Amino acid sequence: MQRCNRRNFLKILGGGAFAAALSARPAWPAETRKPNVLLIFTDDQGTLDAGCYGSDDLYTPAMDGLARTGVRFTQAYSHTVCCPARALLLTGRHPQRSGIINWTQSDAHDAEPGLNMPKAEVTLAEVLKEAGYATALFGKWHLGADLAHGPLEQGFDHFYGHRGGFIDNYKHYFLHQKGFHDLYEGKREVFARGSYFPDLVTQRAEQFIEAHRDRPFFMYLAFNIPHYPEQADAQFAARYRDLPEPRRSYAQMISTVDDRIGRVVAKLAASGLREDTIIIFMSDNGHSTETYKIKAGDHASGLPLGHDYGPHGGGGNTGKWRGMKGNFFEGGLRVPAIISYPRALPQGIVREQAITGADWYPTVLALCGVAAPKVKLDGKSLLPIIESASAPTRHKVMHWQWQAGWAVRRGNWKLINDPRNPQKMNEAKVFLGRLDGDAPEAKNYAGERPELVAELTKLHEAWTKEVTPSGG
Repeated sequence: MQRCNRRNFLKILGGGAFAAALSARPAWPAETRKPNVLLIFTDDQGTLDAGCYGSDDLYTPAMDGLARTGVRFTQAYSHTVCCPARALLLTGRHPQRSGIINWTQSDAHDAEPGLNMPKAEVTLAEVLKEAGYATALFGKWHLGADLAHGPLEQGFDHFYGHRGGFIDNYKHYFLHQKGFHDLYEGKREVFARGSYFPDLVTQRAEQFIEAHRDRPFFMYLAFNIPHYPEQADAQFAARYRDLPEPRRSYAQMISTVDDRIGRVVAKLAASGLREDTIIIFMSDNGHSTETYKIKAGDHASGLPLGHDYGPHGGGGNTGKWRGMKGNFFEGGLRVPAIISYPRALPQGIVREQAITGADWYPTVLALCGVAAPKVKLDGKSLLPIIESASAPTRHKVMHWQWQAGWAVRRGNWKLINDPRNPQKMNEAKVFLGRLDGDAPEAKNYAGERPELVAELTKLHEAWTKEVTPSGG
Protein backbone atom coordinates (compact mmCIF):
# COMPACT_ATOMS: atom_id res chain seq x y z
CA MET A 1 0.00 0.00 0.00
CA GLN A 2 1.40 3.38 -0.92
CA ARG A 3 2.13 5.55 2.13
CA CYS A 4 0.23 8.62 0.96
CA ASN A 5 -2.84 6.58 0.07
CA ARG A 6 -2.71 4.74 3.38
CA ARG A 7 -2.64 8.02 5.32
CA ASN A 8 -5.72 9.38 3.53
CA PHE A 9 -7.42 6.01 3.77
CA LEU A 10 -6.94 5.89 7.53
CA LYS A 11 -8.42 9.37 7.82
CA ILE A 12 -11.56 8.05 6.15
CA LEU A 13 -11.57 4.98 8.36
CA GLY A 14 -11.10 7.17 11.42
CA GLY A 15 -7.88 5.44 12.45
CA GLY A 16 -9.10 2.04 11.25
CA ALA A 17 -12.38 1.99 13.16
CA PHE A 18 -15.12 0.53 11.01
CA ALA A 19 -17.83 2.39 12.93
CA ALA A 20 -16.25 5.72 12.05
CA ALA A 21 -16.30 4.83 8.36
CA LEU A 22 -20.06 4.46 8.50
CA SER A 23 -20.71 7.57 10.55
CA ALA A 24 -22.51 10.59 9.18
CA ARG A 25 -19.47 12.81 9.75
CA PRO A 26 -17.90 13.94 6.48
CA ALA A 27 -14.83 12.02 5.35
CA TRP A 28 -13.37 15.33 4.09
CA PRO A 29 -13.17 18.77 5.68
CA ALA A 30 -16.31 20.82 5.16
CA GLU A 31 -14.51 23.22 2.85
CA THR A 32 -13.37 20.37 0.60
CA ARG A 33 -15.54 19.10 -2.21
CA LYS A 34 -16.83 15.58 -1.68
CA PRO A 35 -15.54 12.97 -4.14
CA ASN A 36 -17.34 12.25 -7.37
CA VAL A 37 -18.63 8.73 -7.95
CA LEU A 38 -18.54 6.95 -11.32
CA LEU A 39 -20.22 3.55 -11.23
CA ILE A 40 -19.47 1.56 -14.40
CA PHE A 41 -21.60 -1.54 -14.99
CA THR A 42 -20.87 -3.64 -18.06
CA ASP A 43 -23.37 -6.11 -19.47
CA ASP A 44 -22.63 -9.86 -19.78
CA GLN A 45 -18.88 -9.51 -19.23
CA GLY A 46 -17.54 -12.86 -18.08
CA THR A 47 -15.60 -13.86 -14.99
CA LEU A 48 -12.05 -13.36 -16.29
CA ASP A 49 -12.67 -11.21 -19.36
CA ALA A 50 -10.08 -8.45 -18.94
CA GLY A 51 -6.33 -8.45 -19.29
CA CYS A 52 -5.86 -7.75 -15.58
CA TYR A 53 -7.78 -10.97 -14.83
CA GLY A 54 -5.41 -13.08 -16.89
CA SER A 55 -7.11 -12.98 -20.28
CA ASP A 56 -3.97 -12.05 -22.20
CA ASP A 57 -5.75 -12.44 -25.54
CA LEU A 58 -7.88 -9.37 -24.76
CA TYR A 59 -6.94 -5.71 -25.24
CA THR A 60 -8.37 -3.85 -22.24
CA PRO A 61 -6.09 -0.92 -21.38
CA ALA A 62 -8.82 1.05 -19.56
CA MET A 63 -9.86 -1.79 -17.26
CA ASP A 64 -6.24 -2.70 -16.66
CA GLY A 65 -5.53 0.94 -15.84
CA LEU A 66 -8.25 0.93 -13.20
CA ALA A 67 -6.67 -2.17 -11.66
CA ARG A 68 -3.23 -0.50 -11.60
CA THR A 69 -4.67 2.54 -9.84
CA GLY A 70 -7.01 0.69 -7.53
CA VAL A 71 -8.11 -2.50 -5.83
CA ARG A 72 -9.04 -5.55 -7.90
CA PHE A 73 -11.29 -8.22 -6.42
CA THR A 74 -10.97 -11.86 -7.48
CA GLN A 75 -14.06 -13.16 -5.70
CA ALA A 76 -16.72 -10.61 -6.59
CA TYR A 77 -20.29 -11.80 -6.99
CA SER A 78 -23.16 -10.16 -8.82
CA HIS A 79 -26.21 -12.14 -9.95
CA THR A 80 -27.16 -14.62 -12.63
CA VAL A 81 -29.01 -12.19 -14.97
CA CYS A 82 -29.56 -8.47 -15.52
CA CYS A 83 -32.57 -7.41 -13.44
CA PRO A 84 -31.62 -8.76 -10.00
CA ALA A 85 -28.00 -7.65 -10.51
CA ARG A 86 -29.14 -4.05 -11.03
CA ALA A 87 -31.49 -4.13 -8.06
CA LEU A 88 -28.67 -5.53 -5.91
CA LEU A 89 -26.31 -2.80 -7.08
CA LEU A 90 -28.58 0.23 -6.75
CA THR A 91 -30.36 -0.69 -3.49
CA GLY A 92 -27.58 -2.49 -1.61
CA ARG A 93 -30.21 -5.12 -0.85
CA HIS A 94 -31.10 -8.61 -1.99
CA PRO A 95 -33.41 -8.26 -5.03
CA GLN A 96 -36.04 -10.33 -3.21
CA ARG A 97 -36.64 -7.43 -0.84
CA SER A 98 -37.85 -5.32 -3.77
CA GLY A 99 -39.68 -8.18 -5.47
CA ILE A 100 -37.26 -8.43 -8.40
CA ILE A 101 -37.45 -12.20 -8.77
CA ASN A 102 -38.53 -12.24 -12.42
CA TRP A 103 -38.15 -10.20 -15.60
CA THR A 104 -39.27 -6.62 -15.24
CA GLN A 105 -41.48 -4.75 -17.69
CA SER A 106 -39.50 -4.03 -20.86
CA ASP A 107 -41.77 -1.84 -22.99
CA ALA A 108 -42.95 1.49 -21.60
CA HIS A 109 -45.95 1.31 -23.94
CA ASP A 110 -47.34 -1.96 -22.56
CA ALA A 111 -51.07 -1.65 -21.95
CA GLU A 112 -50.75 -3.52 -18.66
CA PRO A 113 -47.81 -2.48 -16.47
CA GLY A 114 -45.61 -5.41 -15.54
CA LEU A 115 -43.09 -5.86 -12.77
CA ASN A 116 -41.30 -2.64 -11.81
CA MET A 117 -39.00 -1.97 -8.88
CA PRO A 118 -41.08 -0.28 -6.17
CA LYS A 119 -40.47 3.43 -5.80
CA ALA A 120 -40.22 2.87 -2.05
CA GLU A 121 -36.77 1.36 -2.59
CA VAL A 122 -34.04 3.86 -1.67
CA THR A 123 -31.38 3.82 -4.37
CA LEU A 124 -27.81 4.99 -4.01
CA ALA A 125 -28.72 7.85 -6.35
CA GLU A 126 -31.46 9.01 -3.99
CA VAL A 127 -29.15 9.08 -0.98
CA LEU A 128 -26.40 10.95 -2.81
CA LYS A 129 -28.85 13.39 -4.38
CA GLU A 130 -30.17 14.23 -0.93
CA ALA A 131 -26.55 14.89 0.09
CA GLY A 132 -26.15 17.47 -2.69
CA TYR A 133 -24.85 15.35 -5.55
CA ALA A 134 -25.87 15.83 -9.18
CA THR A 135 -26.98 12.41 -10.46
CA ALA A 136 -27.25 10.76 -13.85
CA LEU A 137 -27.80 7.38 -15.44
CA PHE A 138 -26.58 6.84 -18.98
CA GLY A 139 -27.24 3.47 -20.56
CA LYS A 140 -29.40 0.59 -19.36
CA TRP A 141 -32.06 0.72 -16.62
CA HIS A 142 -33.87 -2.66 -16.76
CA LEU A 143 -35.71 -2.35 -13.47
CA GLY A 144 -39.09 -1.72 -15.05
CA ALA A 145 -40.02 0.37 -18.08
CA ASP A 146 -43.31 1.82 -16.88
CA LEU A 147 -43.12 5.62 -17.17
CA ALA A 148 -44.52 6.03 -13.66
CA HIS A 149 -41.40 4.25 -12.41
CA GLY A 150 -37.81 4.50 -13.51
CA PRO A 151 -34.59 6.46 -13.03
CA LEU A 152 -36.20 9.87 -12.55
CA GLU A 153 -38.38 8.46 -9.77
CA GLN A 154 -35.39 6.81 -8.10
CA GLY A 155 -33.00 9.70 -7.58
CA PHE A 156 -31.50 10.39 -11.00
CA ASP A 157 -31.61 13.97 -12.27
CA HIS A 158 -30.82 12.82 -15.80
CA PHE A 159 -31.48 9.63 -17.75
CA TYR A 160 -30.54 8.79 -21.30
CA GLY A 161 -30.76 5.23 -22.51
CA HIS A 162 -33.05 2.24 -22.79
CA ARG A 163 -35.52 1.16 -20.15
CA GLY A 164 -35.66 -2.55 -21.05
CA GLY A 165 -33.20 -5.38 -21.42
CA PHE A 166 -31.17 -4.62 -24.54
CA ILE A 167 -31.35 -2.90 -27.91
CA ASP A 168 -29.83 -3.08 -31.36
CA ASN A 169 -27.02 -0.54 -31.18
CA TYR A 170 -27.94 1.25 -34.41
CA LYS A 171 -31.71 0.83 -34.69
CA HIS A 172 -32.37 1.09 -30.92
CA TYR A 173 -35.02 -1.61 -30.96
CA PHE A 174 -35.53 -4.42 -28.47
CA LEU A 175 -35.33 -7.50 -30.66
CA HIS A 176 -37.14 -10.30 -28.84
CA GLN A 177 -40.65 -11.25 -30.03
CA LYS A 178 -41.88 -8.60 -32.49
CA GLY A 179 -39.65 -5.89 -31.08
CA PHE A 180 -40.22 -2.29 -30.01
CA HIS A 181 -38.28 0.98 -30.01
CA ASP A 182 -36.53 1.72 -26.70
CA LEU A 183 -34.52 4.94 -26.44
CA TYR A 184 -35.44 7.65 -23.94
CA GLU A 185 -34.34 11.04 -22.72
CA GLY A 186 -35.88 11.01 -19.28
CA LYS A 187 -39.47 9.93 -19.95
CA ARG A 188 -39.48 11.22 -23.52
CA GLU A 189 -38.98 8.74 -26.32
CA VAL A 190 -36.26 9.97 -28.70
CA PHE A 191 -35.03 8.75 -32.06
CA ALA A 192 -31.43 8.60 -33.25
CA ARG A 193 -31.52 5.80 -35.80
CA GLY A 194 -28.11 5.03 -37.24
CA SER A 195 -26.16 6.43 -34.26
CA TYR A 196 -24.07 3.91 -32.34
CA PHE A 197 -25.59 3.59 -28.88
CA PRO A 198 -22.33 3.08 -26.91
CA ASP A 199 -21.08 6.33 -28.45
CA LEU A 200 -24.29 8.16 -27.55
CA VAL A 201 -23.88 7.03 -23.94
CA THR A 202 -20.19 7.95 -23.85
CA GLN A 203 -20.87 11.41 -25.26
CA ARG A 204 -23.54 12.02 -22.63
CA ALA A 205 -21.13 10.95 -19.91
CA GLU A 206 -18.44 13.31 -21.18
CA GLN A 207 -20.91 16.20 -21.36
CA PHE A 208 -22.11 15.50 -17.82
CA ILE A 209 -18.54 15.60 -16.50
CA GLU A 210 -17.89 18.88 -18.29
CA ALA A 211 -21.06 20.42 -16.86
CA HIS A 212 -20.23 19.37 -13.30
CA ARG A 213 -16.61 20.31 -12.81
CA ASP A 214 -17.59 22.39 -9.78
CA ARG A 215 -20.23 20.17 -8.16
CA PRO A 216 -19.87 16.61 -6.87
CA PHE A 217 -21.70 14.10 -9.01
CA PHE A 218 -22.80 10.48 -9.08
CA MET A 219 -22.87 8.98 -12.55
CA TYR A 220 -24.12 5.46 -13.17
CA LEU A 221 -22.69 4.44 -16.53
CA ALA A 222 -24.56 1.26 -17.39
CA PHE A 223 -23.12 0.10 -20.70
CA ASN A 224 -25.26 -2.28 -22.74
CA ILE A 225 -22.26 -4.20 -24.06
CA PRO A 226 -20.69 -6.78 -24.54
CA HIS A 227 -24.34 -7.98 -24.40
CA TYR A 228 -25.69 -9.14 -27.75
CA PRO A 229 -26.19 -8.16 -30.52
CA GLU A 230 -22.45 -8.24 -31.07
CA GLN A 231 -21.97 -5.02 -33.04
CA ALA A 232 -18.38 -4.11 -32.25
CA ASP A 233 -16.33 -1.07 -33.17
CA ALA A 234 -14.68 -1.94 -36.50
CA GLN A 235 -11.30 -0.71 -35.27
CA PHE A 236 -10.86 -3.96 -33.31
CA ALA A 237 -11.55 -6.41 -36.16
CA ALA A 238 -7.94 -6.66 -37.31
CA ARG A 239 -6.60 -7.12 -33.76
CA TYR A 240 -8.63 -10.29 -33.28
CA ARG A 241 -8.75 -11.70 -36.79
CA ASP A 242 -6.77 -14.81 -35.79
CA LEU A 243 -8.94 -15.70 -32.80
CA PRO A 244 -11.49 -18.48 -33.43
CA GLU A 245 -15.19 -17.84 -32.96
CA PRO A 246 -16.98 -17.30 -30.68
CA ARG A 247 -14.05 -15.71 -28.84
CA ARG A 248 -13.25 -13.40 -31.76
CA SER A 249 -16.56 -11.53 -31.94
CA TYR A 250 -16.85 -11.44 -28.16
CA ALA A 251 -13.30 -10.07 -27.77
CA GLN A 252 -14.12 -7.22 -30.14
CA MET A 253 -17.09 -6.33 -27.94
CA ILE A 254 -14.93 -6.37 -24.80
CA SER A 255 -12.42 -4.00 -26.41
CA THR A 256 -15.26 -1.80 -27.63
CA VAL A 257 -16.64 -1.25 -24.14
CA ASP A 258 -13.12 -0.88 -22.74
CA ASP A 259 -12.45 1.87 -25.29
CA ARG A 260 -15.56 3.79 -24.18
CA ILE A 261 -14.63 3.39 -20.52
CA GLY A 262 -11.22 4.79 -21.41
CA ARG A 263 -12.76 7.84 -23.05
CA VAL A 264 -14.77 8.67 -19.95
CA VAL A 265 -11.80 8.18 -17.63
CA ALA A 266 -9.71 10.38 -19.95
CA LYS A 267 -12.38 13.09 -19.73
CA LEU A 268 -12.16 12.98 -15.94
CA ALA A 269 -8.40 13.37 -16.14
CA ALA A 270 -8.59 16.25 -18.63
CA SER A 271 -11.07 17.99 -16.33
CA GLY A 272 -8.77 17.65 -13.34
CA LEU A 273 -11.22 15.35 -11.56
CA ARG A 274 -9.61 11.92 -11.76
CA GLU A 275 -7.87 11.99 -8.36
CA ASP A 276 -11.09 12.96 -6.61
CA THR A 277 -13.38 10.50 -8.40
CA ILE A 278 -14.27 7.11 -6.99
CA ILE A 279 -14.52 4.76 -9.98
CA ILE A 280 -16.21 1.41 -9.46
CA PHE A 281 -16.20 -1.13 -12.27
CA MET A 282 -18.19 -4.37 -12.32
CA SER A 283 -20.17 -6.66 -14.63
CA ASP A 284 -23.80 -7.61 -14.01
CA ASN A 285 -23.38 -11.36 -14.60
CA GLY A 286 -21.33 -13.89 -16.51
CA HIS A 287 -20.93 -14.14 -20.28
CA SER A 288 -23.90 -15.14 -22.43
CA THR A 289 -24.24 -18.31 -24.50
CA GLU A 290 -27.79 -17.53 -25.62
CA THR A 291 -29.05 -18.12 -29.15
CA TYR A 292 -31.53 -15.76 -30.79
CA LYS A 293 -32.93 -15.08 -34.25
CA ILE A 294 -35.72 -12.82 -35.47
CA LYS A 295 -38.83 -15.00 -35.53
CA ALA A 296 -41.38 -12.45 -36.76
CA GLY A 297 -41.71 -11.58 -40.43
CA ASP A 298 -43.07 -8.14 -39.58
CA HIS A 299 -40.51 -7.24 -36.90
CA ALA A 300 -40.84 -3.64 -35.70
CA SER A 301 -37.12 -2.98 -36.29
CA GLY A 302 -37.36 -3.90 -39.96
CA LEU A 303 -34.79 -6.68 -39.53
CA PRO A 304 -35.58 -9.74 -41.65
CA LEU A 305 -36.92 -13.08 -40.50
CA GLY A 306 -34.07 -15.30 -39.38
CA HIS A 307 -31.65 -12.47 -38.60
CA ASP A 308 -29.17 -13.79 -35.99
CA TYR A 309 -28.63 -11.36 -33.12
CA GLY A 310 -27.26 -13.74 -30.48
CA PRO A 311 -23.71 -13.91 -29.09
CA HIS A 312 -22.58 -16.68 -31.48
CA GLY A 313 -22.61 -19.30 -28.75
CA GLY A 314 -20.56 -17.48 -26.13
CA GLY A 315 -16.89 -16.62 -26.06
CA GLY A 316 -16.29 -15.72 -22.41
CA ASN A 317 -13.35 -16.91 -20.32
CA THR A 318 -14.17 -18.45 -16.93
CA GLY A 319 -10.86 -20.24 -16.45
CA LYS A 320 -11.38 -23.20 -14.13
CA TRP A 321 -14.83 -22.00 -13.16
CA ARG A 322 -17.89 -23.66 -14.60
CA GLY A 323 -20.99 -21.83 -15.83
CA MET A 324 -22.27 -18.77 -17.64
CA LYS A 325 -25.08 -16.21 -17.55
CA GLY A 326 -28.38 -17.67 -16.44
CA ASN A 327 -27.16 -20.30 -13.98
CA PHE A 328 -25.77 -20.37 -10.45
CA PHE A 329 -22.37 -21.89 -11.15
CA GLU A 330 -19.41 -19.59 -10.57
CA GLY A 331 -19.19 -18.56 -14.22
CA GLY A 332 -22.69 -17.12 -13.99
CA LEU A 333 -22.20 -15.22 -10.73
CA ARG A 334 -18.50 -14.38 -10.32
CA VAL A 335 -17.52 -11.24 -12.24
CA PRO A 336 -14.65 -8.75 -12.58
CA ALA A 337 -14.77 -5.88 -10.07
CA ILE A 338 -12.42 -2.98 -9.32
CA ILE A 339 -12.50 0.21 -7.26
CA SER A 340 -10.08 3.04 -8.04
CA TYR A 341 -9.86 6.23 -5.99
CA PRO A 342 -6.32 7.65 -6.24
CA ARG A 343 -6.85 10.36 -3.63
CA ALA A 344 -7.52 7.97 -0.77
CA LEU A 345 -7.35 4.26 -1.61
CA PRO A 346 -4.34 2.01 -2.21
CA GLN A 347 -3.29 1.28 -5.78
CA GLY A 348 -2.34 -1.88 -7.61
CA ILE A 349 -3.49 -4.34 -4.97
CA VAL A 350 -5.66 -7.46 -5.11
CA ARG A 351 -8.18 -8.74 -2.61
CA GLU A 352 -9.33 -12.37 -2.49
CA GLN A 353 -12.24 -12.03 -0.04
CA ALA A 354 -15.78 -12.68 -1.24
CA ILE A 355 -17.76 -9.50 -1.94
CA THR A 356 -21.09 -8.75 -3.63
CA GLY A 357 -22.55 -6.04 -5.82
CA ALA A 358 -24.55 -4.84 -2.81
CA ASP A 359 -21.33 -3.86 -1.04
CA TRP A 360 -20.66 -0.85 -3.26
CA TYR A 361 -23.63 1.04 -1.77
CA PRO A 362 -22.33 1.30 1.83
CA THR A 363 -18.73 1.58 0.60
CA VAL A 364 -19.54 4.66 -1.46
CA LEU A 365 -21.48 6.24 1.39
CA ALA A 366 -18.57 5.68 3.77
CA LEU A 367 -16.06 7.21 1.34
CA CYS A 368 -18.33 10.19 0.68
CA GLY A 369 -19.16 10.78 4.34
CA VAL A 370 -22.89 10.34 3.73
CA ALA A 371 -25.19 8.66 6.25
CA ALA A 372 -26.87 5.42 5.22
CA PRO A 373 -30.67 5.46 4.83
CA LYS A 374 -32.82 3.93 7.52
CA VAL A 375 -33.48 0.73 5.60
CA LYS A 376 -32.10 -2.79 5.89
CA LEU A 377 -28.93 -3.01 3.78
CA ASP A 378 -27.45 -6.38 2.88
CA GLY A 379 -24.25 -4.89 1.49
CA LYS A 380 -21.26 -4.34 3.76
CA SER A 381 -18.61 -1.64 3.49
CA LEU A 382 -15.47 -2.92 1.80
CA LEU A 383 -13.15 -0.49 3.58
CA PRO A 384 -11.93 -3.01 6.18
CA ILE A 385 -11.13 -5.51 3.42
CA ILE A 386 -9.37 -2.88 1.34
CA GLU A 387 -7.32 -1.92 4.38
CA SER A 388 -6.28 -5.49 5.19
CA ALA A 389 -5.80 -8.56 3.01
CA SER A 390 -6.35 -10.67 6.12
CA ALA A 391 -9.69 -9.14 7.07
CA PRO A 392 -12.45 -11.76 6.90
CA THR A 393 -15.16 -11.61 4.27
CA ARG A 394 -18.30 -9.87 5.50
CA HIS A 395 -20.41 -12.61 3.86
CA LYS A 396 -20.08 -15.93 5.66
CA VAL A 397 -23.17 -17.23 3.85
CA MET A 398 -24.27 -16.01 0.41
CA HIS A 399 -27.64 -16.37 -1.30
CA TRP A 400 -29.06 -15.96 -4.78
CA GLN A 401 -32.54 -16.58 -6.15
CA TRP A 402 -34.05 -16.05 -9.59
CA GLN A 403 -37.51 -17.28 -10.53
CA ALA A 404 -37.77 -20.84 -9.17
CA GLY A 405 -34.02 -21.37 -8.97
CA TRP A 406 -31.76 -20.61 -6.03
CA ALA A 407 -28.30 -21.16 -4.60
CA VAL A 408 -26.67 -20.83 -1.21
CA ARG A 409 -22.95 -20.79 -0.45
CA ARG A 410 -21.27 -21.42 2.89
CA GLY A 411 -17.51 -21.63 2.93
CA ASN A 412 -16.32 -23.76 0.03
CA TRP A 413 -19.67 -25.45 -0.47
CA LYS A 414 -22.48 -24.25 -2.73
CA LEU A 415 -25.90 -25.85 -3.05
CA ILE A 416 -27.87 -25.17 -6.23
CA ASN A 417 -31.54 -26.01 -6.69
CA ASP A 418 -32.52 -24.84 -10.15
CA PRO A 419 -35.43 -26.59 -11.89
CA ARG A 420 -35.09 -24.11 -14.79
CA ASN A 421 -31.80 -25.63 -15.97
CA PRO A 422 -31.70 -29.34 -15.07
CA GLN A 423 -29.44 -30.17 -18.02
CA LYS A 424 -26.79 -27.81 -16.65
CA MET A 425 -26.75 -29.76 -13.38
CA ASN A 426 -26.30 -33.19 -14.99
CA GLU A 427 -30.06 -33.79 -14.72
CA ALA A 428 -29.81 -33.61 -10.93
CA LYS A 429 -32.57 -32.10 -8.80
CA VAL A 430 -29.99 -30.42 -6.58
CA PHE A 431 -26.28 -29.87 -7.06
CA LEU A 432 -23.82 -29.67 -4.18
CA GLY A 433 -20.43 -28.50 -5.37
CA ARG A 434 -17.06 -27.64 -3.88
CA LEU A 435 -15.40 -24.35 -4.81
CA ASP A 436 -11.85 -25.32 -3.95
CA GLY A 437 -9.42 -27.40 -5.99
CA ASP A 438 -8.52 -27.38 -9.67
CA ALA A 439 -11.98 -28.35 -10.93
CA PRO A 440 -14.56 -26.54 -8.77
CA GLU A 441 -18.22 -27.53 -9.15
CA ALA A 442 -17.27 -30.41 -11.43
CA LYS A 443 -18.68 -33.09 -9.14
CA ASN A 444 -22.09 -33.29 -7.48
CA TYR A 445 -21.67 -34.30 -3.84
CA ALA A 446 -25.39 -34.21 -3.03
CA GLY A 447 -25.68 -37.98 -2.82
CA GLU A 448 -22.62 -38.29 -0.59
CA ARG A 449 -23.47 -35.42 1.77
CA PRO A 450 -27.26 -35.42 2.33
CA GLU A 451 -26.82 -33.86 5.78
CA LEU A 452 -25.03 -30.86 4.22
CA VAL A 453 -27.76 -30.56 1.59
CA ALA A 454 -30.31 -30.43 4.41
CA GLU A 455 -28.31 -27.81 6.35
CA LEU A 456 -27.88 -25.52 3.36
CA THR A 457 -31.51 -25.95 2.35
CA LYS A 458 -32.57 -24.80 5.82
CA LEU A 459 -30.32 -21.76 5.48
CA HIS A 460 -32.00 -20.92 2.19
CA GLU A 461 -35.50 -21.38 3.61
CA ALA A 462 -34.73 -19.11 6.57
CA TRP A 463 -33.21 -16.51 4.26
CA THR A 464 -36.22 -16.64 1.92
CA LYS A 465 -38.54 -15.99 4.83
CA GLU A 466 -36.44 -13.06 5.99
CA VAL A 467 -36.08 -11.28 2.61
CA THR A 468 -39.59 -11.83 1.23
CA PRO A 469 -41.76 -8.71 1.75
CA SER A 470 -44.72 -9.14 4.05
CA GLY A 471 -47.58 -10.61 2.12
CA GLY A 472 -45.16 -11.67 -0.64
